[in-house]
Order: sequence, then structure tokens, then C-alpha cells
Amino acid sequence: MLDAQQRQLAARLADLGPPPRSLRGSSRGLYIYGPAGRGKSWLADAFFDAVPTRRKARVHFHSFFDDLHRHIHDHRDDHRALRRAMDDVTGHSSLLLFDELHVHDSGDARLLTRLLEHVFDRKIAVVATSNYAPDSLLPNPIWHHIFEPGITLIKMHLDTFNLTGATDYRAVAQTNATGFAAGEWTTGTSHPHGSYEPTFLAVRGRHFPVLSVRPGRLSATFAQLCAAPVSAIEYLEWARTYERWVISEIPRFDDMDPEAQQRFINLVDILVEIDVRVSFVSPHSLPEFLTAATDHRPDAFRMSSRMQLVRHC
Repeated sequence: MLDAQQRQLAARLADLGPPPRSLRGSSRGLYIYGPAGRGKSWLADAFFDAVPTRRKARVHFHSFFDDLHRHIHDHRDDHRALRRAMDDVTGHSSLLLFDELHVHDSGDARLLTRLLEHVFDRKIAVVATSNYAPDSLLPNPIWHHIFEPGITLIKMHLDTFNLTGATDYRAVAQTNATGFAAGEWTTGTSHPHGSYEPTFLAVRGRHFPVLSVRPGRLSATFAQLCAAPVSAIEYLEWARTYERWVISEIPRFDDMDPEAQQRFINLVDILVEIDVRVSFVSPHSLPEFLTAATDHRPDAFRMSSRMQLVRHC
């Protein structure tokens, strides 16, 4: 059952319809923002699935930049490489759903601004979800001005809806959970699945050590995944390949260096998006880990909300 604010958002999304009539020839859409776990992506996905047209595209923050860079490389000999890459990502869509829009990197800010110019020029309706109000995107005051053109485009072309609800629904116990929500956090010091065969995984010419790889299953330590220079590119590749993960030897969040903290946040984002079932193993309990995680990094609040989906013992 929807809460009062979720019902208001559902009604606002319905105002974009009945699709696709209202989407054709108009770039007006909706920017949904608010705290983690309030149902933004869930409701936006339900709306997206209900739109009775194939002319629609859904992108997630990390996969968008990965796809865009790959397509730019594919068109590297064309002076219109970026424009063609954006056409590849958005297709001939009349609707674009951009999930988990956030910006902390100046390079990402420039590319995202170009994407917004691209979709609004083509009268593509946009529904975006974010934890940040438009004016709070790229919050670092040193770099914030770089995304001001993008913020202007968002405010010019999209209405906003602040879904603030009092309840983080990821903290509510679930039954019949699948995927990421069926995972668990185990407090312990040993790897939970016995012996392993150390191996290397190759992604686009780079090689990464992990504990073991079996059909549908990847096992690795926190150090291998987050203390090493591993990027969202690798996380996406592995999440699409292995439906079960084991991540062991996870330290307290405040004992990680800033780069490892950000990698773990990105990794959890991707594992939730692809819906991978994960066994997390740490000497520390999940409540202890999450208490230490607060206020350390941008987006740590979202990671904390998502980690409450898993069972812990």
C-alpha cells in the first residue's frame, strides 16, 4: 500500500499520460528527489513499465557513463562521436528514465550536461530520480559552477517532486525476498564457503585477482574489490556475469581510505541495480558498520539505506 506522498507522486506520474500521447512532441517531464529508500525508483520504474511504447529507454547512473564511453570509442573516428554515442544510448525514444542521477565529478558533469541538451533538443520526455535537489547536484563548491548549465536545463524542462516520506522502506522486513534483498551480512573472520582457487578476471585488457570464480558465482575479498584500482566498468561486467557474490574481510567503513569508501558505495549501487545476491562477511556487525559509515562520503547515506535490505546475523 502506498503512503500519502507516494500516492501524490503516482498521481503526478499519471499526469504525464495517458502515454504515449502526452509524451509525443513534448520534453516536459519530472525530476523526483528525496531521501534514500522512499520509493522513488520503484514508482518511476512502475510508470516506465506501464508506458505502452517501445520508444523508451531506462538508464542508471553508472551504466549510462559506461555505455556512453563505449559508444564514443566505437565512433572515435567520427567528429560527431559524442552526438552519435548519445543517440545510441537514448535510441529513438520518446521517454527517458534516468535513475539515481547524482554528480560528484566535473567530467561527469560536463557529459551529463551534454546529455540533457541532447534529449531536450529532441523533445524526449525525461523522468529522473535522485537523492539531490537540482541545486544540490555537484555539491562541492569548487566544482559546482561546472554543472550550473545542467541544473538550469533541469529546472527549465522538468517539474520537481520532493518525495520526503518518514519511512525508509528498505529498513522494513521483507518476505520472499530475491536478488540483493535475499543476501546476508555475516559477522565472522573466515571465508564462508570453504576452499577456493585464486584466479584472475580480465576486463577490457585489465586483469584483477579474485578468490574464486565458479558458474554464476564470484568470491573476492574487500581488498581485491575496493582497495585495488577497480572501477564501475569492472563491477558492471561482473554483476552482469555472476548472479551470486561473496565479499569477505570487510573492514569498518571509517577504516577504509576515501577511495575504497567510494568504490564500496559504487559497488553497492551496481549490485542493487543489477539485483545480485551477495553474502557479505566482516569481523564487524552490520549495525556497527553502518554506524561508522554515516557522514563520511557523498552518497554514503544511500549505501547505508541499501545495506539494510540484507539479512544480518
